[in-house]
Amino acid sequence: MKALPRTARPALLASALALTCAAQAGTVVIESWRVDDKTLWEEEIIPAFQRKHPGVTVKFAPTAPTEYDSSLTARVTAGTAGDLITCRAFDVSLNLYKKGQLEKLDGKPGMENFPDSAKVAWQTDDGRDTYCMPMASVIHGFFYNKKIFNELKLKPPVTQQEFFKVLDAVKASGKYTPLALGTADQWESHQIVYTGIGPNYWKGEEGRKALLDGKKKFTDAEFVGVWDTMAKWTPYLGKGASSQTYADSQNLFALGRAAIFPAGSWDIAYFRQQGGLDFAAFPPPVPDAGARCHISDHTDIGMGVNSKSKNKEDAYKFLAWLGSQEFADLYTNRVTGFFSLSNHLIAVKDPVAKQMMDWRKSCSSTIRLNAQVMNRGEPNMETEFWNVDSQVLNGKMTPKQAAERMQAGFAKWYGPQK
Repeated sequence: MKALPRTARPALLASALALTCAAQAGTVVIESWRVDDKTLWEEEIIPAFQRKHPGVTVKFAPTAPTEYDSSLTARVTAGTAGDLITCRAFDVSLNLYKKGQLEKLDGKPGMENFPDSAKVAWQTDDGRDTYCMPMASVIHGFFYNKKIFNELKLKPPVTQQEFFKVLDAVKASGKYTPLALGTADQWESHQIVYTGIGPNYWKGEEGRKALLDGKKKFTDAEFVGVWDTMAKWTPYLGKGASSQTYADSQNLFALGRAAIFPAGSWDIAYFRQQGGLDFAAFPPPVPDAGARCHISDHTDIGMGVNSKSKNKEDAYKFLAWLGSQEFADLYTNRVTGFFSLSNHLIAVKDPVAKQMMDWRKSCSSTIRLNAQVMNRGEPNMETEFWNVDSQVLNGKMTPKQAAERMQAGFAKWYGPQK
């Protein structure tokens, strides 16, 4: 074979290197259930990353939320899942890690920007291994219609006593539904209401951990007290509340026909999209004046690396950027109502989102009561809570009955409670 001229060798070498790099780079595929965010990822988040890493191609490939867990498990098992896995909090992702399907992330670039409390949702029970980088939390509280409050000369309540005075005033006006809340879908009765107002009663993490340690029971006063309060809400719900869906409640508040909406911060974006609604937020009222406030600041989304990723080098580049100030700012301000769990200082632009995030400064944060460990047995505590909490709101079950049922179910399978 005739030798190539010297001048051709550098060009050929450069071409070969380019082909090699392209083959190695490939495409980083992100698995997620956040279908609603697809445009945002494609038009803002991924381009922001690529400005720092122009040679890396990233694809956001979400699956419908209701199908995500099962379809992801199937793809991971088959070896066809993406390189980066958006992680549910606690057991769903923990199970993937136990099967060796997620990488251990301790010590990886970007992880140093998160406090230990943020990592708990994506760690082994003993706290030794972290398998997903914390991305964002959601905060529970109440939205209120500012126009209605001004008209009726009401102020956002701080205590439970003030809260019920506000509800009485709205009901007495005869013009608006006091609480935009239904029980047809059941989940909000628990995930928004019981775990939203409850931390003020059981003192947040103190009470949650006491249940796990077996030092407290659901029949203790601080847990029964939450159901007592919920039972008092029933007269303030709209007619036909038992058949009212979450979407119905959203619509009722969006149209200005209800004064207060028990909320999760994720709903800020929904009401902004509706337009024309002037609303603000207040944290769950405390039982007594001067009491320390606690909020459900629930770890919701993380990101892990598929242990069978074909492109781990670039996946880790993206993960490191995910832990940066730039991503924290972008995600918090563009996915309104989802708050970065990092240590970075963030200027939150949406006024209601800023209100809710600022509660972290004056209130203690906790996660949803049964998110850790409590959903592993039968009866499943999440399913039980949905049923019990909605029945209390419907007036079909007393607080005492609710507490006894939850405690009996928990004690059936959880050692420390037997």
